[in-house]
Formats: sequence, C-alpha cells, structure tokens
Amino acid sequence: MIVVCEFIAPSGLERLQRSGLEVLYDPGLWRDRAALKAHLGRATALIVRNQTRVDAELLEAAPCLRVVGRLGVGLDNIERPALEARGVALCFARGINAGAVAEYVLAAMLHLARNLAGAAAHVAEGGWDRTAFGGFELAGKTLGLLGLGEVGLRVARRARAFGMRVVAADPARLPWESVVQDMEIELCTTVGVIEQAQFLSLHVPLTQETRHLIRAETLARMPRGSYLINTARGELVHAADLAEALRTGHLAGAVLDVVDPEPLPPDHVLRGVPNLYITPHVAGLTAEAQEVVGLRVAEGVLRELGVEA
Repeated sequence: MIVVCEFIAPSGLERLQRSGLEVLYDPGLWRDRAALKAHLGRATALIVRNQTRVDAELLEAAPCLRVVGRLGVGLDNIERPALEARGVALCFARGINAGAVAEYVLAAMLHLARNLAGAAAHVAEGGWDRTAFGGFELAGKTLGLLGLGEVGLRVARRARAFGMRVVAADPARLPWESVVQDMEIELCTTVGVIEQAQFLSLHVPLTQETRHLIRAETLARMPRGSYLINTARGELVHAADLAEALRTGHLAGAVLDVVDPEPLPPDHVLRGVPNLYITPHVAGLTAEAQEVVGLRVAEGVLRELGVEA
C-alpha cells in the first residue's frame, strides 16, 4: 500500500492509482500521527510534503516500508540516517519548483517597491493620492542572496534582467565560477552580503549553522531601510528579532513565505507587525510546478517499488 498523507497534485495521484497498487490518499492524515502510524503498518511507500516528521519513531510503525517520497526540495523533516539504517529509499523533487520560487521572490520585491495592493485599496476607498504610491524602481538596487543553488541562481538571473546589482554568498560553495561570471554576480562573504543588501533573500538549507542566521546582530548589519525576503525555512529567522527590527523602522519591510512554526499560531510574535507580509508557504505551489513535482515523485516511488513508470 502507498500512503500519501499530504497534498499531491492530480497528475501524481493519478499516476499512483494507475499502478494497480492500493493507494491511501488523505492529505490531512499528517495531523493525526497515531492514525498515520496505524496505516503505515502495511505500507510499502509513504509520500509526504514538509509537515510530516519522518523519523526513527515513525519508521518503527512501518515494518514493510521501502521508499519515502518527498513532494518538494527541503529535507529537514526527513531523518535521513534513520532511512539509511532501515534501507528505505528516498525520492524527492530537486530543482523542480525553483522557477516558481524565483518568480515569487521577484513578485515580493515588486510588491515592496510599488505597493500595488495598497494603492488599489486606496482607490477602492475613494482616494486618488498620486503622491503617496509612487514607490521606487528595482533597477540599480542591490540584491543580496544567501545561497546560490537552483533557486538562488534563478533569482539572480531575473534580478539582473531588472537591472539590479547582485551580491551573493553560499555556505556550501555551490556556484560554478563561469556561471557566476556570466551573470555578473559578485561573490563575497555572508557578512559582506548582509551589509550591502538593500533586498536580502534567503536560499540556504536549514542546518545547525544556519538556524537563526538572521537575528539581532545580523539585522543590525543590514542597511537601514532595507528589506528581507525568506522563502527557504522559517527557522532561519529569529522571529522576535525581526519583529523588533520592523517596529523600530530599521527594516522597511519583509516578506515571509515560511515561518516557525507552520501554520502561524494566533498569538505568534509576528502577528500584527508593521510592514510584514506573510504568505502560507506557497512560493513553490504554482500549478505548473506542482503537477511536475507530483508526477516526478510518484514515478520515482513506483520505480523503487518495481513498478514500471
């Protein structure tokens, strides 16, 4: 049996169902860990997104499990050593939604620069103040990127097309020199990026080293009036420190597609913070990206189970 305990696009679900194997699809099952464990008793495959913690405890309830499929890129909810110890394969969608996330980052910068929603709401309320909503141009501004993997490079390419200067650092030293040179990306240290960025966009994985990478000390190094965008992992940002930087006006604004925890609790410190825009982890959820992610992971899982894709 294949258990899918979080949302999968129709293309992926249909491919699983055509395999002839039993498929249990319950996109809310991740919320009830006891029920999930009960179903895993006879499952040979488990497909998750980012909400299900796949660890040794969960694997103990799945004696027949042969493969885990991750509908996305980040693997911080997957305990890979536990999978390896059990000989369970892992399939995930590396790079598939990178274009969608890159476009989200550009949309976030344009929103912060031009405030179309605020201008439209002003007119809807009867106003016509042309001086209040002029905004500013992205051309000539400095975009700082922390992380130059699939997403970071695509953001850089799009930002350069807007005439932005791009400075970047990558803890994993991923960039290929020729690509970086061709795109006119300026490589420097993490501190150097933070100190220069008028827009700072995060594209690093969550590790012990990157947890709370953006905290009071790093926020203080950012230029006054700059902006933060996070589409990577919520734990990269110290929420209370970000809230303080926005309330004091040191940061002019921030867009977060990821928070810690998710969903955002009603009493979270980021609720009601001025000039902060939070979206529900949707940067990579375009229709196009999800169709491809679902199909690719479904096919990978079926191959591991010995079913012709």
